[in-house]
Amino acid sequence: MKITLRTDVLTNNNIAAEYNRDLFMSTKTLVINLMSSPGAGKTTLLEETIRVLSDRYRIAVIEGDLSTERDADRIRALGARAVQINTHGGCHLDARMVAATLPEFDLENTDLLFIENVGNLVCPSGYDLGQKHKVAVLSVPEGNDKIPKYPVMFRRTELVLLNKIDLLPYLDFRIDEAVRDLEGINPDSKIIPVSARTKEGLDRWYGWIEEAYQSCYQH
Repeated sequence: MKITLRTDVLTNNNIAAEYNRDLFMSTKTLVINLMSSPGAGKTTLLEETIRVLSDRYRIAVIEGDLSTERDADRIRALGARAVQINTHGGCHLDARMVAATLPEFDLENTDLLFIENVGNLVCPSGYDLGQKHKVAVLSVPEGNDKIPKYPVMFRRTELVLLNKIDLLPYLDFRIDEAVRDLEGINPDSKIIPVSARTKEGLDRWYGWIEEAYQSCYQH
């Protein structure tokens, strides 16, 4: 029964994900699913991304949290459209939740849609939301054990943003070890070290977005 239930849940999710994907393709909206542990800095990274790229792209955000609209309010304060999904205890977003928010966006006039998933390194990795890319955010204070201990998450992401590198002088985190761990799990992925506080490395992140957008719908 448990196996059947899981199959049914994922089948229904994948149907909704394909609906979302077709809609995003028809409107030429690049969708990036951001995942991480709680407190890794996803919202702050999004704030900086919106500040820098909003003059080039029309940006919107779906915010996933168990409760409150605090993160969505931070995004709205920058002038970007944000819709909050509260899961009320659920540890991830699914494609049907995302689909329910899409009528609230003008996707025809949205270039980039970021989905900030619920803070969790387990559940979100298994659910296709219809996104074009999955990006994981890992932060220096979390230590070097997250990539090997949560291999499913990092196996399914195309990019890892290593955030809070401004704390490297104060913590025992080794970037070279993280690179080796990621290469062992997912050689097609890569790490971009960044600091949302000092802005170090963010140009590489913006360049990755630019390349993803150009290759997605502009060819």
